[in-house]
Amino acid sequence: MTTRPAAISRALTAAAATLALVLAAAACTTSEPPIGPASKTGLPAATAAPTEALASYYSQKLDWKKCGSLECADLRVPLDHAHPDPSNDLTIKVARVKARDQARRLGSLLVNPGGPGASGIDYVRGGAETIGGPEVRRYYDLVGFDPRGVASSDPVDCLDDKALDRFLSADPTPDDAAEEQALLTQAKAMADGCQKDNPELVKHLSTADAARDMDILRAAVGDPQLNYLGKSYGTFLGSSYADLFPQRVGRVVLDGVVPPDLTSAELGEGQARGFQIATQAFIEDCVTEDCPLGDTPEAALKGLDDLFREVDRQPLPTGDPSAPLLTEGWARLGVAVALYDQGAWGILTDALKEAKAGNGQSLMQLADAYADRRPGGGYDGNLMESIYAVNCLDRPDSPDLSAYETYATDFSAKAPTWGANLAWGALPCGVWPEKSAVGPHKVTAPGSDPIVVVGTTRDPATIYEWSVRLRDQLDNAVLVSYDGDGHTAYGRSNTCVDSAIDAYYVQGRVPKDGLKC
Repeated sequence: MTTRPAAISRALTAAAATLALVLAAAACTTSEPPIGPASKTGLPAATAAPTEALASYYSQKLDWKKCGSLECADLRVPLDHAHPDPSNDLTIKVARVKARDQARRLGSLLVNPGGPGASGIDYVRGGAETIGGPEVRRYYDLVGFDPRGVASSDPVDCLDDKALDRFLSADPTPDDAAEEQALLTQAKAMADGCQKDNPELVKHLSTADAARDMDILRAAVGDPQLNYLGKSYGTFLGSSYADLFPQRVGRVVLDGVVPPDLTSAELGEGQARGFQIATQAFIEDCVTEDCPLGDTPEAALKGLDDLFREVDRQPLPTGDPSAPLLTEGWARLGVAVALYDQGAWGILTDALKEAKAGNGQSLMQLADAYADRRPGGGYDGNLMESIYAVNCLDRPDSPDLSAYETYATDFSAKAPTWGANLAWGALPCGVWPEKSAVGPHKVTAPGSDPIVVVGTTRDPATIYEWSVRLRDQLDNAVLVSYDGDGHTAYGRSNTCVDSAIDAYYVQGRVPKDGLKC
């Protein structure tokens, strides 16, 4: 599963027209004046480059131009930071909403909504009124960017729309050798398609590459230190940055953590457990009303498992000529997307009622929202391709099908509904054509300013223990815990979390380690 709160929220909001979903975010205010960061002794100028060969990239000035409700610019970065060659440069698309109080502006707040593969530009465009509290938006320029290979920044394009439909609709829980081979065929199609599209780019789409791009962007906006909000996969990007450039860390918040030392198997196993916990929470809520799956939590959970098996045997009509049948693959995406935010539970219940009655239309609409797929066919952006292009460089996996059979058995023992699904989900990374020189690794960010880590106890996509894990690895970090449901916490209407993070950004007040909300 992807880890991308902003993209999920936007997609669900778009689905509201047909599914009556309303998502809201609350923000807190403070009347205290802003306090800028204290300068570190000996901190190089904002434009200082790690090497002389990168100096021209670090000294560039952004040419901001109006683009709708935003200001937009292009950032030039090298394809290969170790061997920069202007003939191979990439263009990173950047957008901002300027601080409302320019006289007391604290700098830029760079944001990444997750994925990997979600658009930071779309995040700023769609969330300029909900990213941070009013005081954060008053004193910071909000700066979003599409990481390399993503959305508008030299996007990797691995499959055409029909082929991507086949990939996503494929049986994600194979029952026999023939179904395993069919899934392997789809995995190879994704891997081979990415390499064929841009063989040089796919070698340089790791998170470490994107983190180095982000330091060039930090310099280009004129900040000596990075102020940053990373959600979901954005925490992987942010903590990787902190480890590479610890002296450049300013006010950094990592919400819904993906630790960089997770292996592919650990990621799948953890997400399986997370979605199982979230499913149980949904089920317990469902049975308090007229739940189509069963009258008790035990019966309803069995009812959901049975529904997936029934759809696997006999897909349901969707009413969409471009994807006429709701397969198990589509059905699982439709259920999963609603688990990202408890505000969608009612819609999921209604969609499951329809499915039990033999109509897959609403579950397919939810699956479309998950995949950034337009009803009737076609995709907005390339998230469902770039997620593999990044993840499979960062976390390679085994080419041996028996490894995934073992994963499925092991994961299912802890997460019966989602174990096999998440076990086989990493198969493209077993046949990926390129390997990163970095791979899973611990990060410490020695000597950094305090980093705030936020974890949600029943987060489906990034389990709470991962936030504890990263806080313990970092040399200078505090943990804020939210006892709640859904994916990520900041800006999702919890006053305790929002107030603590807003005060950190505006006042520089570091929350108490262990704060519980």
